[in-house]
Amino acid sequence: MKKIGILFGMEDTFPQAFVDRINSKNEKGIMAEAVSIDKVVQNKDGEYAVIIDRISQDVPFYRAYLKNAALTGTNVINNPFWWSADDKFFNNSLADTLGVPLPNTVILPSAEHPTDTTGKSFRNLKFPMDWEGIFDYIGFPAYMKPYAGGGWKNVYRLENKQEFWDKHQETGQLVMMLQEEIVFTEYFRVYCLGCKDVRIMQYEPKNEPHLRYVLDGPPSDKKLLATVKEYTLRLCKGLGYDFNTVEFAVRDGIPYAIDFGNPAPDAELTSVGADNFEWVVEHAAKMAISAAKKQKPGKMNLTWGSFIKEAVSDK
Repeated sequence: MKKIGILFGMEDTFPQAFVDRINSKNEKGIMAEAVSIDKVVQNKDGEYAVIIDRISQDVPFYRAYLKNAALTGTNVINNPFWWSADDKFFNNSLADTLGVPLPNTVILPSAEHPTDTTGKSFRNLKFPMDWEGIFDYIGFPAYMKPYAGGGWKNVYRLENKQEFWDKHQETGQLVMMLQEEIVFTEYFRVYCLGCKDVRIMQYEPKNEPHLRYVLDGPPSDKKLLATVKEYTLRLCKGLGYDFNTVEFAVRDGIPYAIDFGNPAPDAELTSVGADNFEWVVEHAAKMAISAAKKQKPGKMNLTWGSFIKEAVSDK
């Protein structure tokens, strides 16, 4: 019997719906359940063929557990090694190589020295930095956000240089990105599962969370939607994310990728709405069942993005 597990935290609706959907399909030799951990021993596990990870980005113990499980043959979705290695700034740089339009973006040193460092630790950093060049490249208004993080935490919209200096001092040891504002006419949040199944959703990020998914919005241009789908697949295949959402802001008919490395995208019924929830539950179940059928015990079964695979194949 191959078991599919789901590891989760605060979610209320998606985990049980996912488990129930898989079990309702009565696939021979496959069942699903919530992951249960009583101990974690190095290089020993193998209980699950597949684990859908919905929480380890917030719980380091779970991240260590999942890496160990992957070593023993579990297909962890999303790949716990890759998410530990990437960050939003690198993802932007990779997306640029993939030919996906992006807002102009720079990375900034933290306002405060990291713990156990002093000014002597930064002798390779020019002082002052070329702030005028940075501001000319980005322009104002601009957004400042952590280079690694999510959930709209520590995100600032800045109107001018003085506001930048004031807010940057509030960020402490966080490493921040400064990003061009895209004034959009349309905005999409796009689910992508298994690097192949895509659902494009109209989205309004300025609304309260439970009102962000737009129902019965005006129709979008078919060519634009095709481009959004193409860019979504390009990004997810490049990064190796099996369970991901990608956000696009459309300016002058061009979809700009805003956020696209999401280790546990929102799938709660109360926020995504009934139709989107049904799509995610069904396609996540199909993806997990397919992964379980392909899983080879004792082997590495993770998804790696084209960036990694091409780098290895060139050696």
